[in-house]
Amino acid sequence: MVRSVAAIHPSLEIPMLIPKEKPPITVVGDVGGRIAIIVDDIIDDVDSFLAAAETLKERGAYKIFVMATHGLLSSDAPRLIEESAIDEVVVTNTIPHEIQKLQCPKIKTVDISMILSEAIRRIHNGESMSYLFRNIGLDD
Repeated sequence: MVRSVAAIHPSLEIPMLIPKEKPPITVVGDVGGRIAIIVDDIIDDVDSFLAAAETLKERGAYKIFVMATHGLLSSDAPRLIEESAIDEVVVTNTIPHEIQKLQCPKIKTVDISMILSEAIRRIHNGESMSYLFRNIGLDD
């Protein structure tokens, strides 16, 4: 939601961003004795991930993985992850996070440099992108 800061001070014309409220965490279905995987685009402030992991653990999930494309992992996120019910956090190498990995061995990295460079090359040459999803294996 964007509101004007003019309500605060009439001479300001800069829009002010108000963060939207997050809905409460709800688990649908039985996770007892199962592996839970939490997926998001960015992991930075880990509070919501920790709360979700705690809820899943309370409901009986025996392993909890978090997977995110971009691992910002700011501030004390590595320490909080290390002390949490989360078993592993998997992020790509779109953002350097080597220091965070030293602080928390639960953080793992997937290197996407080759697939990203191939995607850029294909786009530049007008080639099919669907090839990447059909023909690139786990070992590539």
